[in-house]
Amino acid sequence: MFLVLLEKIIKDETYLICFRVLKQKRMYENQRGQLDQQVFNMDQSNFALQGMKDNQVTVAAMKDGLKTMQKEYKKLDIGKIEDLQDQMEDMLDMNNEIQEAMSRQYDTPDIDEADLEAELAALGDELDLGETDTNYLDEALSAPGVPTSKPSSSKTAEGLEVDEFGLPKIPA
Repeated sequence: MFLVLLEKIIKDETYLICFRVLKQKRMYENQRGQLDQQVFNMDQSNFALQGMKDNQVTVAAMKDGLKTMQKEYKKLDIGKIEDLQDQMEDMLDMNNEIQEAMSRQYDTPDIDEADLEAELAALGDELDLGETDTNYLDEALSAPGVPTSKPSSSKTAEGLEVDEFGLPKIPA
């Protein structure tokens, strides 16, 4: 009987210890949940604070940019730009006039179109277009092949250095 009583006391005591441990466990879990929520709230506050600081820096940069743009805009005058464009257009027109004057032909006889048509008809009779002569194709087939490498800029032609277009370089 004593043993049964002792077993019952031990069971009750074990039950109380387990009950107390479970109670502490839930209390710690609640505290951990509260601490997690506090950490989350602090992180949210820090994030919001950092966002505000970033916004302040952005606004300050925008203000500085606006001031700089306004200062630089004052240096520009639309009227002067339009005058410059007009002057450039006038200079190009004058250049075109000069080019036309330089390309004028001297002492060229007037050509009669009827004479040209008669000459073309005579050439057509001589060529006898019924036969097809393909000798010109043979010449095209024997032409040199396409280069496979880039031309170098330091090639020399007749002792002179040439550029990538094969033209002589101008000494500096």
